[in-house]
Amino acid sequence: MPRRTPLTVASSGASEPPLALVRRARAINRALADVYPDAHCELDYGTPFQLLAATVLSAQCTDVRVNQVTPGLFARYPDATAMAGADRDELEALIKPTGFYRAKAESLLGLSRDIVERYDGAVPGRLKDLVTLRGVGRKTANVVLGNAFDVPGITVDTHMGRLARRLGLTVNEDPVVVERDLMALIERREWTLWSHRVIFHGRRRCTARKPDCGSCEIAALCPTAPGAKVRNGSS
Repeated sequence: MPRRTPLTVASSGASEPPLALVRRARAINRALADVYPDAHCELDYGTPFQLLAATVLSAQCTDVRVNQVTPGLFARYPDATAMAGADRDELEALIKPTGFYRAKAESLLGLSRDIVERYDGAVPGRLKDLVTLRGVGRKTANVVLGNAFDVPGITVDTHMGRLARRLGLTVNEDPVVVERDLMALIERREWTLWSHRVIFHGRRRCTARKPDCGSCEIAALCPTAPGAKVRNGSS
């Protein structure tokens, strides 16, 4: 397990009092809830298995592109039993537009066979079981748990990691450590919606190359925004 780095405010490098950090993180969550009241998983799916497969396909690919591919994929292979017996060449051809299609096909075939052999064809609803499936890590497992099983979880994708650091909620790079840092700040019942809100914000406002700080609704709570007043948990 990577060594955990103490939390700091990213813009100043000064330690932020833990209580102040919690208050600011939760204020950010409330503000994002107002900005994105309809934040949700943007992958299209009908069953837990379909969400699992779509999430695997979303790696290094946009949700829009995945949603273009999955109707044909799920028409041909609607569940784990069907996909476990898929012809590899046909499966690769169906998912090729999502990129890295050979590795993704390997993951889909592997996790489908695991589900059939170990869980009677049904996607398990526990984190400790999901992460044993081939090609499934904590990020994918939390997406499935939060959206298909209503089990709270924080999804640390590239957007979440980037925004968590920009917002001074963590200085860590390792996704597992970032997840644990955020779990300590946000109420458990809010973990899934927090993930959707942050991801929405990362896609629509706080982009990787050109964050729109001038129009950002949470700039007053962000230590890296130009002219930010947030310092050591105060504003």
